[in-house]
Formats: sequence, structure tokens, C-alpha cells
Amino acid sequence: MKKDSHISWGIFILLCIIWGSSFKLMKDSSVGLSAAQIAALRIFSAAFVFVPFGIMYFKKIPKNKLGVVILSAVFGNLIPAFLFAAAMIKLDGSLGGILNSLTPISVIVVGILLFKTKVQTEKITGVLIGFLGLLLLILLPSFTGEKDISFENLSYSLLILLATLLYGINVNMVGKFLKGVHPIHAATVSLSFMIIPTALILWQQDFLSLNFSDSLIQKSISYTVLLGVLGSAIATALFYMLVKRAGVLFASLVTYGIPFIALLLGYIDGEKISAIKIGCLGIILFGVYLANKQESKTIEQ
Repeated sequence: MKKDSHISWGIFILLCIIWGSSFKLMKDSSVGLSAAQIAALRIFSAAFVFVPFGIMYFKKIPKNKLGVVILSAVFGNLIPAFLFAAAMIKLDGSLGGILNSLTPISVIVVGILLFKTKVQTEKITGVLIGFLGLLLLILLPSFTGEKDISFENLSYSLLILLATLLYGINVNMVGKFLKGVHPIHAATVSLSFMIIPTALILWQQDFLSLNFSDSLIQKSISYTVLLGVLGSAIATALFYMLVKRAGVLFASLVTYGIPFIALLLGYIDGEKISAIKIGCLGIILFGVYLANKQESKTIEQ
């Protein structure tokens, strides 16, 4: 039992590191690649890894569920990858990690607005606190003179917020329409289908015309492939392994670890980690805690 606990904690820490470092990898990839090239290559790499498993598990997906499975990859992987890549060209990796922590809040908001999910008052309070943290994160730097607020900076932050809302749509959609479908089967099959559109996008974006002898191009491609294989493919498998070993509640706590890894790597990379960033992260995570508290009790029971 103790050995199992150590393995679960090892997977947990590894996931925090992998997903927390993804924001720095996106930032580093932008030196030699465009946002569209980064996003397409990331998902293409993940899809390439999953194709053998996708072929293996394809027959396990009910035909009437196949459309939802493919749509899951579009909302949960493809479009968010482009939104994050576009945003991380301009934003600090640490800020990207903080904004990404709004994902659990977005899951609840989408559930209320689009899926008519009934929620307790405590969840709504958590959502409001989470969004208060977001507003403070955007507005406070301008009031303290740390940074001038601009529509450009705000628009890039909103790209990540939109990505978290798409994650929210995906989670609710999977929960409602893919009950009974094994999550690893759904994940591998759905991502495998993304190899075709991402290959077309790479061709359209003149990826094959890049100067592959350029060291900056080589590094950017390496970072992006690592991001896809490790951050999208292997991390997905690790997450489902963690859910199976330790349960949904423990696995969901990864949400709290990711932004701290992003902050640490941002600090190492020379980004300014202000008290405002840390304080707003604390407010957002407190909102996430309240929003998921009742669900956690249900899981524990």
C-alpha cells in the first residue's frame, strides 16, 4: 500500500512538472516558429504517438459516440493549443500558468450555462472568487505602476481564458455523452484523428520550407515536439493512470501544482514574479478549492 502511495505521488509530481513546464516550452518554441506552427506541430506529435493505440482501440468506441470523441479532441486539444501558442508568444510563462489554473472554474461555469448543471451556493461563491482573482491579476499591475494596462496584453490573456472555457466544454461534454467509454480509449482515438488536420496546417504554414539547418529552428522544433509527446500524449496517459491508482480527487489536485511550477520556471528564466501574481494565484486557487469542495466530499464518501 505504501509502495502504491509512493508511485501515485511520483506520478503526481511528474505531472505537475510536465504541465507546469509546458508554458516555458511554448515560450521557448516561439523563437524559431510561429504560433500556428507550434500548435500544429505539438498536436501532430501527440497524435503521431497515439496513432498505434488509436488503431488498437478504435473498435472499442461505439459508432454513435465517434463524433463526440473526435469533437473532444477539437475542443480539448486542437483549438486550445492554438490559443495558448498565440498567447504565450507575448505573455510570461508564469502568467500563463496562473491563468490556466482557472480551468476548474471554467468547467463549472460552462456546466451552469450550457449543460444546465445544478450547483450549490458554495460552488458559485468559488467561481466568483476565482474570477475576482483574475480581475485583480489583470488590473492591479496598472494601479501599482508595475505595468500599463493595454488592450493587447488583455487580449492575449483572454485567449488563455477562452482556452480554459473550451476545456470546460470538453469536460462537460465527455461527462455527459461519453459515459461508459474508457477515457484512455477516447483520448487515444480522438487525438489520433488530429494527425490529418494538423499535417494539413503544417503544410499550409510552410513548415517544410523552414531552414532546418538553423540552430534556432532546430531548438524550437525540439521544444515543440517535446511539448506534444511529453505534455500532450504521455502526460494524458499518466493522468488517467493516476486517476485509476489514486482516484479523481487526488488527480484533480494537479491543478494546484501546475502554476507553482510555472512560477518557479519563470523566476529561473528571469521573469518578474511579483507579490501581485502570487497573491492573485492564491485567490484563484482558493476559488477553485471552494468550487470543488462539495464535489470532493461526494467523491470521498
